[in-house]
Amino acid sequence: MTNLEVRFDTDSKKALIEKLNLKTMEPGFWDDRKNSQKVFNELNQNKTLVKGYENIEKKLLSIEDTYQLVKDENDAELLELLQMEYEELANDFSDFEIKVLLSGEYDNNTAIVEIHPGAGGTESHDFAAMLYRMLSRYVERKGFKMTVLDYLAGDEAGIKSVTFSVSGDLAYGYLKSEKGVHRLVRISPFDSSGRRHTSFAAVSVTPEIKDVELDIPDSDIQMETHRATGAGGQHINKTDSAVRLIHTPTGIVAASQSGRSQHANRDQALTMLKSRVFEMMVQEQAKQLDEITGVKSAIEWGSQIRSYVMHPYTLVKDTRTNYEEGNVEAVLDGKIENFVYEYLSQNSNT
Repeated sequence: MTNLEVRFDTDSKKALIEKLNLKTMEPGFWDDRKNSQKVFNELNQNKTLVKGYENIEKKLLSIEDTYQLVKDENDAELLELLQMEYEELANDFSDFEIKVLLSGEYDNNTAIVEIHPGAGGTESHDFAAMLYRMLSRYVERKGFKMTVLDYLAGDEAGIKSVTFSVSGDLAYGYLKSEKGVHRLVRISPFDSSGRRHTSFAAVSVTPEIKDVELDIPDSDIQMETHRATGAGGQHINKTDSAVRLIHTPTGIVAASQSGRSQHANRDQALTMLKSRVFEMMVQEQAKQLDEITGVKSAIEWGSQIRSYVMHPYTLVKDTRTNYEEGNVEAVLDGKIENFVYEYLSQNSNT
């Protein structure tokens, strides 16, 4: 309980709830609908956390009472009751801890995930496809909804790039741990000499921020259209409905081909573009703060986060948390829950 108590400050949460409650009673609060909804979301989130914490405290006290009775009376039925109470508390604690870990500003947003292979041709294209399958399987098990927005297949195998959205309860919060460069070491099936290859692929995870107050002039956006590829139905494959937007000042790119019209794809691409530009601005501010304070922020780009070694031994190791597992096949099949949990545990700002 000690670790959670340090991370979760009940008094500060209650003070914030009181402050937010007062804000909802201010004159003109309902005039700004976006802001009022944001305040209510934050208020309800904190109320849920405090209620969950108080519930755990009550159950912990109940277990202590039951334990004392078991010690005093040595009764089999009381011992069984103690076991049931303990298991119930453990489940509640686990659920509550995840909610605490995933209580960031954008954790409940839709996630925009993009995968690009590194240098290495077919081998890296295949690795990008392996990561795409890994994340797809993980998303499926979480019960999230996944929509492919843009897909470009490799010339011989794998993929050159893929962009997809993931929506569901705390989607971005769960997937943000996968942001960074992934590394694969294996005997390449595409090398007739059977040599060992090292390949890389980059995963970008951005929260979709639809209501971001960010005005991008049309003159700063270059739009390209092309015929959609991959899955999507006959309509989009026969028209130049796919849209690719380029933010010329930064070079940030967003593409969409999932909609049935060029207009729908442009709207989706623009939402992604604004989200990425906004995140870049946040990170630039974090870097400036680092220089002023001398404290390194948790936001990092371009760093290698995880290695998947399939030869000469089998091991998956996260370089940020040092957590590792030996079953590479299971991890690549989407069983990354432990890696996600370790990352969240060590990088929670709550």
